[in-house]
Amino acid sequence: MKIAISTESTLDIPKELQKEYEISVIPFTVILGDESGLDGEITPQDIFDFVDKTDVLPKTSAINEYQYDKHFTKLLKEYDAIIHISLSSGISSACANAQHAASILKNVYVIDSQSLSSGIALLAIYARKLANKGLTPEEIVEKVEARVPFVQASFVINSLNYLYKGGRCSGLARFSAMLFRIKPQIIVKDGKMMPQKKYHGKSEVCVQQYCEDTLTEFNNPDLSVAFVTHSHATEEMRKIAYDFLKERGFKKIYDTYAQATITSHCGPKTLGILFINDGLEDD
Repeated sequence: MKIAISTESTLDIPKELQKEYEISVIPFTVILGDESGLDGEITPQDIFDFVDKTDVLPKTSAINEYQYDKHFTKLLKEYDAIIHISLSSGISSACANAQHAASILKNVYVIDSQSLSSGIALLAIYARKLANKGLTPEEIVEKVEARVPFVQASFVINSLNYLYKGGRCSGLARFSAMLFRIKPQIIVKDGKMMPQKKYHGKSEVCVQQYCEDTLTEFNNPDLSVAFVTHSHATEEMRKIAYDFLKERGFKKIYDTYAQATITSHCGPKTLGILFINDGLEDD
């Protein structure tokens, strides 16, 4: 049985990895003032340039039911079944739209990742490995959904400017963060983003402490794969995170850029490490 693994552009991995793991991607729409384009065609740098020029955040548009129907129908011409892993329903309406579109088609299964960015990619990669082993769609869905609660997805926000512009933090919080060089951690919990710890000082020092805290709290990782995902973080920030994961024994560590949709919410130099914290080895 030929099974398609599908998700949205919010999985934040490059086309090379999409091809390697045979993951089909449907893009979000990003709106820059009077212009709009697809996530992937509009780049993070386009986001930075637009905000610098206008002092306004771009908008993102969730994929609608009609777009999912076209995407799924096209895949079904080549595949016998589709497993679509969607951006958390607690963050976007995309998941509900995908579920509605799938409900009128046969052999299309939608999984709510309860995550974002390369947290979704971790589940998609796992689903592809299971499909390659010959499991049925139902078996794959059961196994992937069992790992959803264990996806560790968190980030350190370098600046609160984008959160402030998006109405997600107050002017006072933004000012305090700038004054005291506070860099908050955002963690995905129960499918929603929420603040966690606060770090102080240089970005590189904050990244090191964040990595140490994360692996202390989430100390039962699947060591087969992890991501360092960021929005144009400095080379030193990325190296600190990569080296830390390598020292902890992760076998594959992917350094990936957040695409336009995720970048538009977190701003530049945000960095996170993402892995599945259930102790299983999926290789």
